[in-house]
Amino acid sequence: MTRHFWVLLHRYAGLAMAGFLILVGLTGSVLAFLPELNRLTAPQLFPAVRPCLSLTQATLALRAGELVPQARVSGVYVGEPGSVSVYFKPRVDPETGKSFRLDFDSVFLDPCTGKELGRRRWGDLSQGWVNVMPFIYRLHVNVAWGQFGMWLLGVVALVWTLDCFVGLYLTLPAHWHGRTFAAWWRHAWLVRWRASAFRVNFDLHRAGGLWLWVALLVFAWSSVFMSLHDQVYAPVTRAFLDYPLRPAERATLPAPLDEPLLDWPNAQQVADQLLATQARAHGFTVVRPVNFFINRMTGNYHYVVHSSLDFQDKRGRTVVVFDANSGELRQLLLPTGQHSGTTITNWLQSLHEANVFGMPYRIFVGVLGVAMTLLSVTGVYIWWKKRRGRLLAHHRRNQSADNPGALTG
Repeated sequence: MTRHFWVLLHRYAGLAMAGFLILVGLTGSVLAFLPELNRLTAPQLFPAVRPCLSLTQATLALRAGELVPQARVSGVYVGEPGSVSVYFKPRVDPETGKSFRLDFDSVFLDPCTGKELGRRRWGDLSQGWVNVMPFIYRLHVNVAWGQFGMWLLGVVALVWTLDCFVGLYLTLPAHWHGRTFAAWWRHAWLVRWRASAFRVNFDLHRAGGLWLWVALLVFAWSSVFMSLHDQVYAPVTRAFLDYPLRPAERATLPAPLDEPLLDWPNAQQVADQLLATQARAHGFTVVRPVNFFINRMTGNYHYVVHSSLDFQDKRGRTVVVFDANSGELRQLLLPTGQHSGTTITNWLQSLHEANVFGMPYRIFVGVLGVAMTLLSVTGVYIWWKKRRGRLLAHHRRNQSADNPGALTG
């Protein structure tokens, strides 16, 4: 295939992706500062952190259950300092035989007292500022179009991943007339600021893509992981990486486990014991809890903590999975050192979520999102200028054919 073919492929792939990349780039820049913006847009749900002895997740689950008797507690998330998010599934209304209709899916509690801070339905923009950041997150992951939007962005991410290599190839010199390859390729990394507007845009597009190429590839491929995990990411990476059995791959029960034999207090006790045993066996220490939830379709509790094996700044991915009836350990998932596929994937996800290396990396991710927008805009501008030039040249040729004396008159 000729170089011209790859030029056309890069051009039209870029045009097809431009709007989506601008959207995810700008929303991603905002989401890099999610904790701070949560406190700014919803201070009642995310108050300032104050020192105290936090209540256990089981105690918070019971407290939330008292506040919302029409629903069953699904999980308790304590990964955001200063507040606790308890999420629910509605119970069945005995009078109607249908699930209770609630205008919220989570309740926020004070981690020190259990006092209610507020309620919201995640991502429902009609509820005002409390859902601005969740809505931006929805735009980022699925264009606010649900599963279809996630698949659509997954296809964009896959094309983006492949186009990273096409774009890199097109920066290489087609020939270098006796000079060294490096001497010619060096020009592709530079922006000639004193050149014409078109030339500056072209240089920004090419040089910007080169300087940020590794980061762009990481974000493109990690987007494939998030949107097309089962369809693309897992089949490709399982060919050469080692993975554990994912909890989602476990057999589901014939019916959801509405009332497990282990209630929240007993489950908390089992979770702490199992985690302590596994920590001793595998040589890690528990730093703080993050999430505690039940998967009623598989009949398992999942206890998620931040441990010494986690490298993320926030949250954590050390997990014990155990039977919600018997308390038997089903699975231990360690973020690093257990399976190569898990380690690499956790790094990809953490880099994408700006969850490593502190504030300097979060600033870099914010700038990268703006740079993605710039690359898309300059790419569209280059296409428009070239198309305009081709149309103008075609128009002049037609005029010359219709009026042969025009050139000599």
